Amino acid sequence: MLYWLFYRFKDVWIGFNVLRYISFRGLMSALTGFLVAWYLIGIGKEYLLRLQAYQPTRDGKECPQLSEWHESKRSTPTMGGIFILVSLLLVWVLWVDWRVIFPWLGTYVVLHLGLLGLIDDLRKLRTNSAKGVSKRTKLINQAVAGLVVGLVLLGQDWFPKDVFFPFFKHLVIGLGVFYPLWSALVITATSNAVNLTDGMDGLAIGTTIMVALTYAGLAYVAGHYRLATYLFVPYVKGVGEVAVMCAGLFGVGLGYLWYNAYPAEVFMGDVGALALGGLIGAVALFVKQEVLLILAGGIFVAEALSVILQVAGYRLFRKRPFKVAPIHHHFQVGGQHEVKVIVRFWIVSVLLAILSLASLKLR
Repeated sequence: MLYWLFYRFKDVWIGFNVLRYISFRGLMSALTGFLVAWYLIGIGKEYLLRLQAYQPTRDGKECPQLSEWHESKRSTPTMGGIFILVSLLLVWVLWVDWRVIFPWLGTYVVLHLGLLGLIDDLRKLRTNSAKGVSKRTKLINQAVAGLVVGLVLLGQDWFPKDVFFPFFKHLVIGLGVFYPLWSALVITATSNAVNLTDGMDGLAIGTTIMVALTYAGLAYVAGHYRLATYLFVPYVKGVGEVAVMCAGLFGVGLGYLWYNAYPAEVFMGDVGALALGGLIGAVALFVKQEVLLILAGGIFVAEALSVILQVAGYRLFRKRPFKVAPIHHHFQVGGQHEVKVIVRFWIVSVLLAILSLASLKLR
């Protein structure tokens, strides 16, 4: 909005010319995102406390010890993701150039999956249990969101419908009309993976922050023709605005982490986790770096795989490979303090982000 309102007056005052730079709007998006989220979440958590929107805990059947640890979190309000998403959309309205399609698609994913998560959270609160929306309903809605994004992108002649692989210059798979199925898979997978990671104070948002920062850099490169050509990265017209969007997510994430750091004062709930996960998947699609997300979001991948292996191991062999899943609880039950697990996962996330950005040259 600021770009649309003031850039036209650059001839009146040369200072408005700075709005044309993605780097400037990205920095302002991050700073504004932190301030807006810090303010709104600070107010919002008090409102959630008055509503007694407390976090439901696990039933303890799989691990009674874990259930005991979570008792201390019963008085922590949930659904803070509402204020995360409101903050994020406000920042995008301010700093993103909405003449390209990507912010519209990102907003759709956030609202669709945010509404799904909100319904899930409200059902859990009403029943005072961990039972909300059925898994089938979640998967259908996540897939629908991905299909919509894929179909819209399929209709854009200028948008590449290919899958590119990191570390390889010429390894490309063209999907053609099957691109919406790929989009549905990516968004569904990332939405669920982030939701599974959201089980310790600051773990999911800390990892999301690093992924957002990584894809801000990737989007900047992909939207810059000369840089993209030099680094053998697929050039996507207008995708530089995704860098501004990711910078906003980075800043909003920091604002939320202010209150979600151990011991957490508020949780994002499914309304935040499902929406942010879906957004990360959408961003990866926009930038044409979906496969690289396996590396950049390695923590999310590990969390999701641990749940899959836990379920498959028990059904096939009646044995569980982990003490408890997702894997962050495996380490906690193994004797590591929650804070140590969180910080170590953050460290791994930083290293994965560095390696992901290094892949731009390692081709």
